[in-house]
Amino acid sequence: MVTLQPVPHLLLHTDSGSRRLSLTGSNFWTIGRSEDNSFVLHDRWISRNHAMLQCMDTGEFYLIDLGSRNGSFVNGRRVSIPVTLHNGDRLTFGQTELEFYSPAIHSPTDAIDVDSREFTATATLHVRRLISVLVIDIRDFTVLTRQVDERLLSEVIGTWFRHAGDIIREYGSWVDKYIGDAVMAIWIHGTQGVSNDDMVRIFRALSALHKMTSDLYNLYPLPFPLRVGAGINTGYAMVGNTGSGDRPDYTALGDTVNAAFRLETSTKQIGLDVAVGESTYKYLSTLNVNSPDLFKQYTVHLKGYEAPSITYACSFTDLDTFLQTKVKG
Repeated sequence: MVTLQPVPHLLLHTDSGSRRLSLTGSNFWTIGRSEDNSFVLHDRWISRNHAMLQCMDTGEFYLIDLGSRNGSFVNGRRVSIPVTLHNGDRLTFGQTELEFYSPAIHSPTDAIDVDSREFTATATLHVRRLISVLVIDIRDFTVLTRQVDERLLSEVIGTWFRHAGDIIREYGSWVDKYIGDAVMAIWIHGTQGVSNDDMVRIFRALSALHKMTSDLYNLYPLPFPLRVGAGINTGYAMVGNTGSGDRPDYTALGDTVNAAFRLETSTKQIGLDVAVGESTYKYLSTLNVNSPDLFKQYTVHLKGYEAPSITYACSFTDLDTFLQTKVKG
């Protein structure tokens, strides 16, 4: 017999009782004092736009502080970067407390052999797809943490993550992972391969992420302008659910993903902003206009790879020139 547990929700405790806030029908919900939020909380200690919950495709929830004045707390601990929520976590915004619930839907035990390791391995990752992976990282973040106080750091990183998520969604992807001071996004391509439109969206998203990051220096009293570095790689990976049965994670795994992270790191060796893999560069070269090629070839040593790798790299200035001259419309 299958027992369906309640859908994901927040439980808001008030003087008049408890109120249930359903987390369905969308992949993100905003929380704050302003009436334009998904959940409006009338608490003078809460910012107008205080925090956001983001749901991944298979049920993973992140809490993102949106640069609130008084902070967001999970189980009494203030968070300054997006954190994964667990069933039963206690969330505090201002003087308001909520409980997060995302109970698992149990499968019938007689439908499968629970001792079958073959079933587990098959169900973990289920489809091989052609993807492009973007990894973008804030430069000198450790230096920044030493020069600004916790409140300012929380506001800056919250704003950066929120805008990064908006930009990546606008250009047809989603934030697959928030990793400290970095994000990873995935574009899944069709069976016919990578189209020119796919490449344009990815690199326009990257250009917009760079401009957004630079603009933060004009919004906050930072000791220096923020910069980002990026790695992009294209290839096949296994895409699907991974992790334990009660904590699934919709993601991509494989060498294509690993290399994207290594390519981002290689930009520090090269001294440029953007590094792309050979397959990504091959698809870029189809955006054919009579203009100089602004991506230069480099040989780099990627961590974990025995043989040297070929990458193509450029600055953000070159990237913008590339988009203006190579891309029509």
